[in-house]
Amino acid sequence: MADERAQARAQIRGVKQAAEADLLAKKNVIGVDIADKETDGKNTGQLSIVVFVEEKQANSKLSAADRVPKEIDGVPTDVQQMKVVLQGPAMEAVTQLTPEVDTTVYATLHGGISMGPLRSVHLAPPDVPTEGDYIFAGTLGAMVRDRSNGATMALTNFHVACVNNTWSVGDRMVQPSLLDGGSSANQFGSLTRATLSDDVDGAVVTIDSGKATSATVQDIGDVAGHTAATVGTAVRKRGRTTELTYGSIVSTDFTVSIDYGSDVGNRTLHHQVRIQTDTSKSARFSDHGDSGSVVMDDNRNVVGLLFAGSDDGTWTFANPIQSVLDELNVDLMVAPVVTRPIIACLNTRLAVCNLTRTTTCVLTRAPGCNLTRTVVCTVTRPTTCLVTRPSACLLSRTTCTLTRSGCNIPVPGPGPVEGGQYDDGHGYGSTDEVPEEFWAGYLAALEEIDELDQAEQD
Repeated sequence: MADERAQARAQIRGVKQAAEADLLAKKNVIGVDIADKETDGKNTGQLSIVVFVEEKQANSKLSAADRVPKEIDGVPTDVQQMKVVLQGPAMEAVTQLTPEVDTTVYATLHGGISMGPLRSVHLAPPDVPTEGDYIFAGTLGAMVRDRSNGATMALTNFHVACVNNTWSVGDRMVQPSLLDGGSSANQFGSLTRATLSDDVDGAVVTIDSGKATSATVQDIGDVAGHTAATVGTAVRKRGRTTELTYGSIVSTDFTVSIDYGSDVGNRTLHHQVRIQTDTSKSARFSDHGDSGSVVMDDNRNVVGLLFAGSDDGTWTFANPIQSVLDELNVDLMVAPVVTRPIIACLNTRLAVCNLTRTTTCVLTRAPGCNLTRTVVCTVTRPTTCLVTRPSACLLSRTTCTLTRSGCNIPVPGPGPVEGGQYDDGHGYGSTDEVPEEFWAGYLAALEEIDELDQAEQD
């Protein structure tokens, strides 16, 4: 069934693309997509070319040129009502400044947090109710690297970092935004490139030297990579305003016309990702100030860059991530893959991971543990200190200290039994409860001892 739907969508795609310019020229039309036809508010399950209008009107009130035909080249059409708005940046007059959502100053820059320009922008009606200077807030989506020089950058939208055509290369950015309580003391980088094209509303900010960054998204975790958006995929995002929200992709064929304000004008973006809010988990997927967020699947792969949505919160729209990266000439920063073979042994309890450490400790990483190198170290320790790994990969040990040149490395081991649990003096209840971080540090300590031995021999 899914394959049949995909084939039907592919057949309709060419017809839709050929007709969308004429459809967008009609009165009140703001978007064209491929989706199920609705009759009397009910989903018919029949794929059609859907024409979105700001307000549905009877054909009798429309001129012949503005009427949407019932079908185009044999493909049925449907007219649905929707009002589209940019999902940011949130803005406020300088004279009315009050901090809003996510006012946290993050020591390490990462995705999903508040950001905005250090400057204010002078606006007048109809863009704003009252003429004056305004400040803006959006979302830092993710960390990226410049393909040309490897510089670390922050990814967001054109309309977040640039606001309008008054921007310049070098404009300073702050985290959090001025709207969220930021100031010149919170500067983190300079606007480097931006694009507002047929596919992408994007910008990148080069991070200042010395600023800590992380390839993570707040409340979601490490960025694993990126992938093409596909219909039916469950997604989530973390933005400055609505924070962590959930939805699903309903289309990758959305074309939308949006008013970017009198300075920029009306722009049409093609091949956009349309996301429906999962109302069982979120009231809405996005709102003003969430622009610039990255949209991620359940494997933490980025599929899009959020930029707009419907005013009622039902729909959210995102640029396809590959187009974003290519137009801005950057690559996503992804979290390093850390392998912890010892931990894997604890989790999987492989018999091949047997290891005995006696007075002279020779630590050999067996191929079955997926280890890439062998570490041999000589460590002085009390004869009572015996660390044994039986075939089940459980560890039994007494408390001991590895000693070399006055460097003490504590090893957790069973102590007095308290309520059926071991108390090893480090707060660990049993060997299975020793955190992964300890073993990573423990192995690093052994390797450091080996390196010191090698240095003395050299």
